[in-house]
Amino acid sequence: MKYSGVGGQAVMEGIMMKNQERYAVAVRKPDHEIEVKVSSFGGAAKAHAVRSLPIIRGVVNFAESLYLGMSTLMYSASFFEDEEESKKEKERQKNLSKEQRERRERAMMGTTLALSLVIALALFFALPYFLSGFFRRFADSEPVLALIEGLIRLAVFLTYIVLISQTPDIKRTFMYHGAEHKCINCIESGLELNLENVQKSLRLHRRCGTSFLLIVMLISIVFFMFIRVDSGLLRLILRLLLIPVIAGVSYEFIRLAGRSDNGLVRFFSSPGLLLQRLTTREPDDDMIEVGIAAVEAVFDWRSWQKEEMHGNKCG
Repeated sequence: MKYSGVGGQAVMEGIMMKNQERYAVAVRKPDHEIEVKVSSFGGAAKAHAVRSLPIIRGVVNFAESLYLGMSTLMYSASFFEDEEESKKEKERQKNLSKEQRERRERAMMGTTLALSLVIALALFFALPYFLSGFFRRFADSEPVLALIEGLIRLAVFLTYIVLISQTPDIKRTFMYHGAEHKCINCIESGLELNLENVQKSLRLHRRCGTSFLLIVMLISIVFFMFIRVDSGLLRLILRLLLIPVIAGVSYEFIRLAGRSDNGLVRFFSSPGLLLQRLTTREPDDDMIEVGIAAVEAVFDWRSWQKEEMHGNKCG
């Protein structure tokens, strides 16, 4: 069975699990029932040529993950809309054709995604760049200033994570995040996917998106050290243009970290695993049941484990 690692993410009161082009969103509804939706998402990365290109595949995967993450988040949130607002929305939807509704949903999602990207770039890249400018009066070395900028970026990012983790909704999302990791670790450890085994599994995972974001910030320090231009505006523009390349390099490192047990790789993976102690929490049994439902909807883990055992014996 072809397997490059089941991936997932937490959504509002649920979990999305993706395996190749298929993904499932499992949501614990207000009536406590689990709703599971299975869909396919080919995207640009479906082409084998794209999948085989280092760096490029990371850029495409990152863009598609943003789109898929936003769409699944909006889907899960739809179960928890205010009842009055939901009635008004249904009334508005009655007067629209299916094509109009889909076009409206795509427009809303596109607007939300674009706004989120602008805020993220402003907060985690533009703001640290401008704040680091205060140190130019004390240092004129671009590598030193790039390092200061990187440290400011990390401080902003960690502060952001700590602040949002104090809200009740985000705390529960981080618990679902923990359930997602525990389900994947349970499978990859060769254990049967059940409530007891998942609870015993680790909640940290090397292929986590949180680790990816941290690696992006660390690698950006190295890349930005080589930007040597006099114009402050041009320096900022070049930083923004390099973000896709940095994302691609970071993706390759995360892939390597997920497959390798090399000591050096483990060393560079450790900051991401430490950060996951903030972005994951121990889940309750109900959350793990949601995670199991999402995994089983898109992945035949029993067959994969048998193939793994057979391969190990042959090796």
